[in-house]
Order: sequence, then C-alpha cells, then structure tokens
Amino acid sequence: MTSTRRTTPLEVWTGTFGDAYTQRNAVDDIKIRQRIHMWRRILQPLSSGLPENCLEVGAGVGINLRALRALHTIDIYALEPNANARSILVRDEVVPDARVINGSAECISLADASVDLVFTSGVLVLVEPTRLEAACREMHRVSRKYILTIEYFANEPEEKTYRGETGLLFKRDFGVFWLDLFPTLSVIDYGFFWKPITGLDNLTWWLFAKS
Repeated sequence: MTSTRRTTPLEVWTGTFGDAYTQRNAVDDIKIRQRIHMWRRILQPLSSGLPENCLEVGAGVGINLRALRALHTIDIYALEPNANARSILVRDEVVPDARVINGSAECISLADASVDLVFTSGVLVLVEPTRLEAACREMHRVSRKYILTIEYFANEPEEKTYRGETGLLFKRDFGVFWLDLFPTLSVIDYGFFWKPITGLDNLTWWLFAKS
C-alpha cells in the first residue's frame, strides 16, 4: 500500500527510512568488484587526464568511492545527508572526516571549480523535479573539469513508487536535462550497464566536460 508522507524527501533520507537504505546497501566484495568494472569503463576516455580529485554527491557508504580508489590515486570528497552513512565513510577510512560533507545537492559547501570530477550514482533520481535544477547548478558550480551522472533512465519524466512511498523516485533523460541546462557542456561518453551482465541495476550514464 502506498503511503502519504508529510515530510520532505531530504527528511526521509536523513531519518529511519534512510538508515534502512544504508543497512540494505552494506559494502561487500561483490558490490565493489562490480563497481570497479563500471568505473574502469567510465574512465576509459579520460586515460590521458584522469581527475586528481572528485566529489560524490550522495555517497552513501562509499561503494563507488572505494571502487574508484582501487583503480586510481585520487583525493575524495563525499556529500551525504544521512548521519549513519557518514559515520561509516569515516569509520572505514573511505574519506577523511574533514572531507565528508553533511548537506544536500542544492547547497554544496565547496568553492567554485574546486574539484575535477563531480558525480552522482542513483541520486538525481531521488531529487524532486522542482529542486533538480538547483542541484545540478551546484554540481556544475563546484566542478572544475568533469560532471558524471549515473542514473535510472526514462524517455519522459516519470515518478515511480519506491518501497511503498511516493515522492521519492523520479526518472528522466538526465543527459538531456544537463545539456538543456548547460549547452556549453560537451559529451565525452555515455553508456548503459545492463543488470543481467554487470550485476548492477540497469543504469545509464553520461560523462560531460566543462568548456
């Protein structure tokens, strides 16, 4: 049965619902290996100019960051609103405590053009459509070189019920959204990770360069 929420999505993800999500997505070797394969493919076109630092917006427990660090020496920042997930990032020494940011995608406490690569993985789908532009503008602001989005895809914007909750999951063509918002972005590469082969969810990704 679909429930009717009286809180904002951010409050949901920072509360017990978000804590349960953190527990379900605990780190294991299989998940990290899957993400290593994913990142190896994504970084291929950047082999001559890999980012020296990055920010993951909505880092969770850091599965992406652990995999990325296994492939490449890189300074890491993580933005994560859920306190339990942030504590795991610090406890497991995925990200130094000073680089773990408590906040939302709409307000990132980093300077303009301060990180080479800013990325999301399964996070923009959680941002309310009315707040998506603000989130993307903040990511664009703090990125020096690259923006990467790895998300669920739909030809037209649509909302999906998530674990009985409405107002928490919104699919669309995020690549088109980025280019409509920032026409000067250039597409470096894009692709699709098919669940039966990769073990990941069915994920579409876009890698952009700032001009």
